[in-house]
Amino acid sequence: MERDAAAVAEAWDARYREQRDGWELGRPAPPLEAFLRRHPLAPRPPGVVLVPGCGRGHEAALLADLGFSAVGVDVSGEAVRRARQLHGARHPGIRWLQRDLFDGEGLARQGLDSGSLDGVLEHTCFCAIDPAQRQAYIATAARLLRPGGWLLGLFWCHGRPGGPPWGSDPAAIAGLCRAAGLRQELWQPAEDSVPQREHEWIGLWRREALSPAVPQRA
Repeated sequence: MERDAAAVAEAWDARYREQRDGWELGRPAPPLEAFLRRHPLAPRPPGVVLVPGCGRGHEAALLADLGFSAVGVDVSGEAVRRARQLHGARHPGIRWLQRDLFDGEGLARQGLDSGSLDGVLEHTCFCAIDPAQRQAYIATAARLLRPGGWLLGLFWCHGRPGGPPWGSDPAAIAGLCRAAGLRQELWQPAEDSVPQREHEWIGLWRREALSPAVPQRA
């Protein structure tokens, strides 16, 4: 069944208006912040980095603090509005876009086309989208990366039924990244997760020089 982007956007807008955003930490995810600030494998600025499903924008602001050119994208206009309110004054250089990540033409009109990014930072988008869209999501991230570009992700691998947030399996995530032409540099249980986020995994992948064909949206 074709994805109704307008309905998805309205559903997420409603969550923000009704304050049903229980995933909100009020800060960047601690494992991601610790990795970006201190890990020897952490990507270094400069570079253009996309944060898909950016929500209130904490990770985009972290990237800006570190010297990256951050682009926060969310299908929810409410999320983008709140991100601008929280971080716009301190980080006027962050680009905030309300866009559907699966709308390739819409992204291209904003300059987000094949090979346009140095990095993608994933946090809670993968667990928020319909699990049937996960292959397309990872493939889209790989397509947008330049050769050698990186995907850094914090994935919530809980086993509870239902969602969002939908659970996931570490081996399945690694397989999706491999199938999209991403070379694994790190994939392990995360450290410093907040108590309500047990079973997080953190990973870093690089786009190979030649990626497989990317599935197109139906």
